[in-house]
Amino acid sequence: MMSTNKKTVLALLILTAAIVIIPVITQKGAQFGGSDDAGSVMVEEIAGAYEPWFTPVFETMLGGELPGELESLLFCIQTGIGVGIIAFCMGRMVERRKWLTREKSLEDSGLFSGGNGQRE
Repeated sequence: MMSTNKKTVLALLILTAAIVIIPVITQKGAQFGGSDDAGSVMVEEIAGAYEPWFTPVFETMLGGELPGELESLLFCIQTGIGVGIIAFCMGRMVERRKWLTREKSLEDSGLFSGGNGQRE
């Protein structure tokens, strides 16, 4: 028998796969471009000639565009660092709540006096 957590995770994984697969199947021949491309196209349609305000740092250093593989790698590294920071912060909040709950239960039982961490 599967627990409710396992059922929930399985359902969410199936939903995620469906969100990715269904548009690819139903929209045959569609181009799934990024939002950067769509934004610059819309600006050009509205305002005419579009000139970017600045050029990316790596493109300036290399004297041209980054290869797609390198751009993807940098994006994945950036994503990994961001997820790591968010997971660390969430873990700290969960542990802080556990410690506060434990401290409160010790105070209620009379084993812990509070801020200095000494027993009475």
